Amino acid sequence: MTTSSKPQYLSLHVLETFAAALPVRDENGQPKAFVYGSAERTAISAQARRRAERTHSRSRANQGDGPLASYSSGRRTREWALFTRDALVKNHDWDVDQALYAAKAALEGLGLKFGEKESTAHLTKVLIYAPEDSGERIAEHLNTHADAFKTWLTEYTAAKEEASAREEAKKNAKKNARKKAATPEDDAPTEPAAKDSKEEEVKVPPLPKELRAGILTAFAPRDAIDISIFGRFLAEVAELRTVDGAAQHSWAFTIAPAEHIDDFYAAADDAKLERRDNALDFLDAADNAGAGMTGYQSLISGTFYRHAALDRHKLRVNLRASGMSEDEAETAAQAAEAEFIQAFVDAVPRAKTNSTASTGTLPNLVLAHEGARPYFYAAAFQRHIDETSDGPAALAGARRLLDHHRLITTKRTDATPGRLLTYDLDIQELIGQLATDGALPATEVATLEQLSA
Repeated sequence: MTTSSKPQYLSLHVLETFAAALPVRDENGQPKAFVYGSAERTAISAQARRRAERTHSRSRANQGDGPLASYSSGRRTREWALFTRDALVKNHDWDVDQALYAAKAALEGLGLKFGEKESTAHLTKVLIYAPEDSGERIAEHLNTHADAFKTWLTEYTAAKEEASAREEAKKNAKKNARKKAATPEDDAPTEPAAKDSKEEEVKVPPLPKELRAGILTAFAPRDAIDISIFGRFLAEVAELRTVDGAAQHSWAFTIAPAEHIDDFYAAADDAKLERRDNALDFLDAADNAGAGMTGYQSLISGTFYRHAALDRHKLRVNLRASGMSEDEAETAAQAAEAEFIQAFVDAVPRAKTNSTASTGTLPNLVLAHEGARPYFYAAAFQRHIDETSDGPAALAGARRLLDHHRLITTKRTDATPGRLLTYDLDIQELIGQLATDGALPATEVATLEQLSA
């Protein structure tokens, strides 16, 4: 297989600053944090970063922007039965109820299960990460093989009805047992009521080989390149290949001790304030005093270090496995790498976006370089930045990061100097001074696109 002549791994490092924001929170609405180097650090989880980057790239591609504009994207959802129903109705004129029943049956025939509550009855129990057009492809396949599918659907319906009848018989038997226990005959020993058992499981008949193959193909990654980058895990259907992603992401953490505030807020009730402003005496005004709602929100400030790495070899293996030729995989891999860098720099988790404007943040410093293995520079910040002695965290962190990179590139022959980009005035001055002194450990670039080797 043709592989890139570049080193196997692309390593990316970023310093970025948030002020009074909350890009991600825990189940209690609090900032995530952990202790590192004997200091508590505010954290942004790797899964939050991965989702932000994945959806950022997907949005760009769907709008026709960026290197992946000509490729499809993946969608991670439990709603594939609903998407298949919609495609059957819109594209093939099926009845709505018939289409939904058929879509759910086909996915159950594949081995997937659905929720048991009314609110989840049409949702698979697990999220399935598949190309966005998978529902349309499944609908097309079912419609093309309508005769074979309807024959199988008759068997499926009979199996469901048989299971339902068995379940009803069990419920009636339990009901009769409870009645008998409530009115025992004279001198007859009473028996405890039987405990409820699980509902009868429907033994769904296997889908015919051709039908099954078509649905599996619809769920295959194909040219949804984000699946090859980020990977997917799906244990419920053996033939649906688990994809070991080509990208690695670290948790981001503050390079100085955590800074949290619990912000008290008061939300005004417009109607109440209008009555107060127009009150004709002080009693009416007093009745309409006070906020409509009050509460607290946690916010964080700090400069974060984060890292990601892209395995170029694994990316090309995944693309070939999805059905691309060597040349197609190489072209797609180069586009994927350029978009991966763009999303790593620009994407921001969207929690409290409107109230903190956090998605307008640009990194203080970006460093991109290559190696035979990924390089994670968290060790550079085990000793936290002390702003009382080291100065502003972003500038001190940039010095520390560049010094650490210089050390690594002098001791590891596979680690390349790479490229760096800044959007920070103070760090721009630092880079200029290091360049003048001949001590800049990487090549400065002017645009995000130039970060790609």
